[in-house]
Amino acid sequence: MTVANTVEGTGIPSRRTGFRHVLVSVLRDPWACTGAVVIVVFVLAAVCAPLLTAITGQNPYTYHLDLLDDSGAPLGFGGGISATHWFGVEPLTGRDLFSIVVYGARISLLVGISATVLSVLTGVLVGLTTGFFGGWYDKLAGRVVDVMFGFPVLVFMIALTAIVPTAFPRPLFMILVIGFFGWPGISRVVRGQVLSLRERAFVTASTAMGAGGWRVAFTQVLPNVSATIIVYTTILVPSMIGFEAALSFLGVGVPPPTPSWGRTIGEAVGWVQVSPMYLVFPGAALFLITLAFNVLGDGLRDALDPRGGRP
Repeated sequence: MTVANTVEGTGIPSRRTGFRHVLVSVLRDPWACTGAVVIVVFVLAAVCAPLLTAITGQNPYTYHLDLLDDSGAPLGFGGGISATHWFGVEPLTGRDLFSIVVYGARISLLVGISATVLSVLTGVLVGLTTGFFGGWYDKLAGRVVDVMFGFPVLVFMIALTAIVPTAFPRPLFMILVIGFFGWPGISRVVRGQVLSLRERAFVTASTAMGAGGWRVAFTQVLPNVSATIIVYTTILVPSMIGFEAALSFLGVGVPPPTPSWGRTIGEAVGWVQVSPMYLVFPGAALFLITLAFNVLGDGLRDALDPRGGRP
């Protein structure tokens, strides 16, 4: 069974909201299109990082001490910008900043997107089952979510870094920890939507026809909260990217010399006056990718939920 065009009283589109309609709506939104283009550019830059840096003949692991003065500050305009160093060079090491920013996108996008996927899968599963089945399981999960909301994740991760073996891949460590602590939010959102849907006529009819609870939850209820999940996911990705940057800024992200936007921004703070581009370029990259995901999320929200669109 299917629902009408939208689930009555929720504003959530049913499965009849086709992909073509959503695509057309997003393409008509210049902000959403711009956000999607920016995301694609960053993803391609991360995937093709070796190719892009080969154009300049640089990489983020080669030191160029001859491009620094006696204090370690880059020589030349804006922090050493030149035909071979498009963004300038890093103070103290002389590493190519363009390469650092491009390769840093790999870490930020890998951690941000992977942690988001882990959070969404966990949160959707918990929210769907607690909202649909209720009972003691719902109460227990609710208390767990309350505890996790109040847990000092940043402090915990800093402390955990000291006991995790150095041989354990740091990106995987961040994905697991950030993803684990990121699911309570979407869990509560999904649970709220499921609670408003489980008493609807199409759910009651499916149950009366002999469909099992798990089948109804995943084949009837889940598709009708997919719009909420999609929008929440696009908003969660920049939060995860920002969290990875914050951890790297504090020195508990990927170890040097692995490029990272957060660590580069943290190290650039003390060099703003003599090498402003050291802060500008990685900061701009972090800002643009965060903004792009947010405006794309707004566009998807309007396309998937016509009642919530802009006037």
